Amino acid sequence: MPRCNNCESYVTEAYVRVFAPAEMDTVRVCPHCEDKLRDGAEVREARAPRQQ
Repeated sequence: MPRCNNCESYVTEAYVRVFAPAEMDTVRVCPHCEDKLRDGAEVREARAPRQQ
């Protein structure tokens, strides 16, 4: 069961297949991460609080 490297939340295998780099088997950041965002191929700190 894949988990986010940042917050340890469960992510689906389909999510990993779409958003993880090819050499990784999990994601670096997911939609549950409040402090980080994907920015192209990089991960960066969120500039403002995310709203859900």
